[in-house]
Amino acid sequence: MCSIMGYCDPKASRVEFERGFYETVSRGPDASRIVDVGAGLLGFHRLSIMGLTPEGMQPFELGGSWLVCNGEIYGFEKIKETLSEKYAFKSGSDCEVLLPMYKEYGAAMFRMLDAEFALILYDADRREFIAARDPIGIRPLYYGYAANGSIIFASEAKNLVPLCRGKILPFPPGYYYQHGRFVRYHDITSVDHVIEDDLEEVCRNIREKLISGVEKRLVSDSKLGFLLSGGLDSSLVCAIAQARLDHPIRTFGIGMREDAIDLKYARQVADYIGSDHTEVYMTKDETIASLEDVVKLLGTYDITTIRASIGMYLVCKWIHENTDIRVLLTGEISDELFGYKYTDFAPSPTAFQAESEKRVRELHMYDVLRADRCISVNSLEARVPFGDLDFVKYVLAIDPAKKVNVYHKGKFLLRHAFESCDYLPHDILFREKAAFSDAVGHSMVDYLKEYAEGIYSDAVFREKSARYTHATPFTKESLLYRELFEKFYPDQSDMVVDFWMPNKEWKGCAVNDPSARVLANYGASGL
Repeated sequence: MCSIMGYCDPKASRVEFERGFYETVSRGPDASRIVDVGAGLLGFHRLSIMGLTPEGMQPFELGGSWLVCNGEIYGFEKIKETLSEKYAFKSGSDCEVLLPMYKEYGAAMFRMLDAEFALILYDADRREFIAARDPIGIRPLYYGYAANGSIIFASEAKNLVPLCRGKILPFPPGYYYQHGRFVRYHDITSVDHVIEDDLEEVCRNIREKLISGVEKRLVSDSKLGFLLSGGLDSSLVCAIAQARLDHPIRTFGIGMREDAIDLKYARQVADYIGSDHTEVYMTKDETIASLEDVVKLLGTYDITTIRASIGMYLVCKWIHENTDIRVLLTGEISDELFGYKYTDFAPSPTAFQAESEKRVRELHMYDVLRADRCISVNSLEARVPFGDLDFVKYVLAIDPAKKVNVYHKGKFLLRHAFESCDYLPHDILFREKAAFSDAVGHSMVDYLKEYAEGIYSDAVFREKSARYTHATPFTKESLLYRELFEKFYPDQSDMVVDFWMPNKEWKGCAVNDPSARVLANYGASGL
């Protein structure tokens, strides 16, 4: 990951800018640079992934225009070849193609990109700033306003807290900002036509598109690693990658010392595909001790996100401290497309589709946020093959009657897509789903609840929860997280729309805890 920031004001104070900018130096510890572009300041913290030479350092400049970007531009080699007839390139960085693209196509370039990105660009000809974010929001970007009304963009909210007055909000995915307004350039959840191919054709396309999504994310000038929980999604990513590379990939799993559920399955997958596997263990003391740091790095009060982040943060911390890996591939974004445990209760295919689209639109506030922050705070880069734009668009367009669970097995399409291959053992491919926050060990969530119970009496819980009119805490655990959030991000709860919870309007989903463990269909999940 890298960190970007833009203060769009010709009178911007460099001292104030630096105060916010250096809050995220861990995202890009290799080099830092701030440039006064005349109309404001642009800053960049670099984590060298592609084009490792000094020439790949940002901000990039072309004809007086400047750009900073945190992103991966897939297929940039072809773009570069096309533009080379007119523009001279100095580095191997994929992001260097963006300014020439803008010179040629203007804001229309954003629709052309196969990328996960957030960027801030200063157009010297028009004397204006432009910002944009990828259609899913895999790369983070936030904005807020200084006291004089000038807009400020940054990779994380913590960059903006020292500088902004009023609300700090996530930059909407699939939008660009120009002429003082936000313009949607791509709604990835908009389905132009429903794909009604037969089951085998649909599954063949799912398989081919996911393989392609993994392959393009294996291109890196820095070393790769893989998070492996032993669940379906991360196991498929690892298996595909191992089949495409000529050396054992490095995989990492984490679990509680006393009841790690997924570690045994991760080991089974690692042995099957032949990866170089490492098991990391976490304890009750580490869980509680890391809680405040996790809330600060996340910038959320959401229960599910915080629970699932603790294990991810600790395993990424271990990787950062003990290896020279720079890039991690993960299994996020599968559930939003193929279904959670609770979407088994969807009352109709139409309801399933609406829920899936909602979850994809909100991903940047939940699972994608978790992956980005836990990985980037440890000076690593996240790559998410299930977030491949072509893959996401295709799966969203599949007839929802094929995606609902009429097969007595959740995520059946994804499982069946790889059933005829030898990527994974059948028992792993068709294993019941367990959420990551539960699968590191049920004890972790139990410890967190117990810790919160020890802090608040019933009376104190009721009194303190009532102070919050937006996303009102509804358990002692959620109150604990909200108070930690307010410590670092006072009055900024609107950065997250609400708690991630099953759809309570559906029969069987009116629960008071986001864990799938409380659902009637949990069954053998996590065993």
